[in-house]
Amino acid sequence: MAGNVDLSQFLRRCRDRVDPESVGLPERGAYRRVPGLRREEVAQLAGVSTDYYTRLEQGRNITPSDSVLDAVAEALRLDDAERAHLHDLVKARPGRRARRTAPSVQRASPGLLRFLESFHDHAAFILGRRGDILATNHLCRVLMADFDAMPYRERNLTRWIVLSPEARELYEDWERLAAEMTAILRLDAGRYPDDARTAELVGELTMKSEHFSRWWDDHKVLTRTHGQKRFNHPLVGKLTIDYQALTPPGEDDQTLFLYMPAADRASQEAWRLLADWSTPAPDHPQADSTGHTASASDDRSSL
Repeated sequence: MAGNVDLSQFLRRCRDRVDPESVGLPERGAYRRVPGLRREEVAQLAGVSTDYYTRLEQGRNITPSDSVLDAVAEALRLDDAERAHLHDLVKARPGRRARRTAPSVQRASPGLLRFLESFHDHAAFILGRRGDILATNHLCRVLMADFDAMPYRERNLTRWIVLSPEARELYEDWERLAAEMTAILRLDAGRYPDDARTAELVGELTMKSEHFSRWWDDHKVLTRTHGQKRFNHPLVGKLTIDYQALTPPGEDDQTLFLYMPAADRASQEAWRLLADWSTPAPDHPQADSTGHTASASDDRSSL
């Protein structure tokens, strides 16, 4: 039986990124030919045998306890997102049933959708699994793109940022942002290892973008929280926005993002111009991940 390739590659990349001096080991020496830690050093720091850690890193069919995985995570200096990803990868190893199975179709929850529609001075959108855009408000469509008008299989934030020429022009730090979106997709792929749509998306992006292929092979993972983004908008020029991600309890695969202007005067003025540029069309339909609008009467559960 094939080993867990994703687990093996993830652990190797994490081990290579650890500075030996940060864990009290000599940075250089006759035995240290490459940056990072050796397997036996990770095993010693985690309190397991070298043979056991080697089999874990090789993706062999073993069953480490949560405490062992936490010890390995501590030895590798993993952050919260990386630690969660490690647990997901082990749970999804070949021969073991995945932790969860994603439904083929996802729609924005009614409560979260009503919450989104209450924002008029903020750009807002709901992201689902693999970065699919489930709903947007008017300011989001003016600030970024009219995702609702796109074919549903293209209505994905990572896909748009990585492949769209408009996104490259819009974001001043496009390369950093696109790499972060790739890391976010990596984390989601670990949570739903059997999701066919995720595999299809990764395959498309790998074929169409050398940047994405390189970032994907780095096995970095990232979670969505808050921060800033710098735009060079075709209508109002440069502005910086602050964003906040809100994930309701019980809806851990849907996240509401709120965008607002940063506190500097230039961003505030650009935001006002953007908000006044045009008025939203009445009763703009919200499209879900099937390509249907919110007013669609049918409720198909698969594509």
